Amino acid sequence: MKVKNINSILAILLGIVTIVFTVSIINSKDINTLQASATVANETAQLDNKKIGWGIKRNDNHLQPDLGTNNRNLIDQYNGIAMGNNEDKYVYLTFDEGYEAGYTPQILDTLKENDVKATFFITAHYVNSQPDLVKRMIEEGHIIGNHTVNHYSMPDLTDEKIKSEIQELHTAIYNKFGYEMKYLRPPMGEYSQRTLNTIQSLGYTTVMWSFAYDDWDENKQGREDYAKQKILGNVHNGAVILLHGNSKDNANTLDYCIKEIKKMGYEFKSLDEFKR
Repeated sequence: MKVKNINSILAILLGIVTIVFTVSIINSKDINTLQASATVANETAQLDNKKIGWGIKRNDNHLQPDLGTNNRNLIDQYNGIAMGNNEDKYVYLTFDEGYEAGYTPQILDTLKENDVKATFFITAHYVNSQPDLVKRMIEEGHIIGNHTVNHYSMPDLTDEKIKSEIQELHTAIYNKFGYEMKYLRPPMGEYSQRTLNTIQSLGYTTVMWSFAYDDWDENKQGREDYAKQKILGNVHNGAVILLHGNSKDNANTLDYCIKEIKKMGYEFKSLDEFKR
């Protein structure tokens, strides 16, 4: 009887020790997780969040423009894309599509006729209102880029809000088309070191540009000669060309510009073929 009592007591003590040990391990894991999260949050908080508006200083005679040393260094630090190397006569054609103004079908027709692949940076509004055009872009071999859900200036947002702006659109595109986006253009070209870090942490490549003009303003259309002069006069090795799909002038002059750029000896490449 005494032996049985002793064995019972030992069994109870062993159970208590096991529970305490297990709880200790769990608490240790929780503490480690919290410490890791706190470290990441602290590192992010230390990153500069000064808002930077992307800008370039154009050059003459088809020489590469000056992107600004600090801006270029930041983009390179986070493996972003802004301008290719100066040795290859490659150009990369990109479009920003916040909404559809009726010209993208013509743009897609022109790209198909000239065998040029472009990247279209779209918002949630665009994919929700123009799913057939997005489907066509994918089927015709173009790249779909993330321009965020609501087109907010990213430095104004928290890390969590930036992530939701990117991930919600990413998920929507994947669910609709089975397509995984990997390139992102910051709305309005506004960014900071912190936002570049957040974008990269989500597996995205930030894409800026080395040429753009005031084509986005629908009150400044009907200037086709001006559009041709701006686009053709600023082509350069490694050019990442930003055009807006809501521009009638772009739609009407694109065929001419593509043909002229090719005659000048340049070759159109997709961002997947980007050469630093």
